[in-house]
Formats: sequence, structure tokens, C-alpha cells
Amino acid sequence: MATKTATTDYTKMMKDMMGAFPVDMTAMQDTFKSQADLSDKMSKVAFEAADKSTEISTKWTKETLAKLADVTTAKDDVADYTKAMTDFASSQAEMTSEAMSAFAEVAKKVQMETVELMLSAGKTMQEDASVAMKKASDDMTAATKKATAAAK
Repeated sequence: MATKTATTDYTKMMKDMMGAFPVDMTAMQDTFKSQADLSDKMSKVAFEAADKSTEISTKWTKETLAKLADVTTAKDDVADYTKAMTDFASSQAEMTSEAMSAFAEVAKKVQMETVELMLSAGKTMQEDASVAMKKASDDMTAATKKATAAAK
């Protein structure tokens, strides 16, 4: 004699339970859009800094090579070689100082823009979270009232 046992369909039970709780996907979409927007702005800051840093490096390299060309040209007097090396060392120190200052300005700009973006993003995320939590709370209250009314 075969006995038939009833099995509980947990998948259906979970679907029914999750269906009873309202989920607002617009909050998730808004969060995704905010994150994508922040990522886009941060990328622009990084690429602009990389571009400016490359310009500084290229200028510095070109100027160094031009000054080095003066050092390597043939001189009539031995003292002229010493003068050329001294002039090169002096100009190199000045160019290095200028380049480091320019790099520092780029870094300072990146830091300021990053802080501004993070503060703005934090404010936006806080506002989005507040709206989403209020909506979720309202939806849960409505669902609870509906479930309570249906149970009576």
C-alpha cells in the first residue's frame, strides 16, 4: 500500500511572501544612476589630471632635451664645458621646481574637485535614501493594514 505524503512548496511560499512586501525598483534605479553619475564625474577629474600631468611632463622633457643639446655641443675651450654643465644644472633645478609646482597644482585641483564631488554625492545619496526609506515605510504600513484587514 503506497502512501502519498504532502510536500510543502517552499518556492511558492517564498514568492507569495515576497509578493506581499512592496519593493520600489525606482529607488534602486535612482541609486544606480547616482553612482553612475558620480563615477562619470570622477573619471573626468582623473582623465583631466592625467592629461595635464602629461602636458607638464612633455614640456619638462622637451626643455631638458633642448638644454642638454647645448651641453653636448663641441666647445672650443675646456672652461666652456664647465659653464655649459653649470648652466644646465641651474636650468634643470629651475625647471624641476616649476614642474613640481605645476604637478602640485594639478594634485590640489584634483583633491578639491574630488572633495566637492564626494560631498555632493553624499548629500544626494542621503536625500535618495531618506525618500526611499519613507516610501518603503509607507508601503509597508499600507501592506500591513491590508493584510490585517484581510485577516479579519
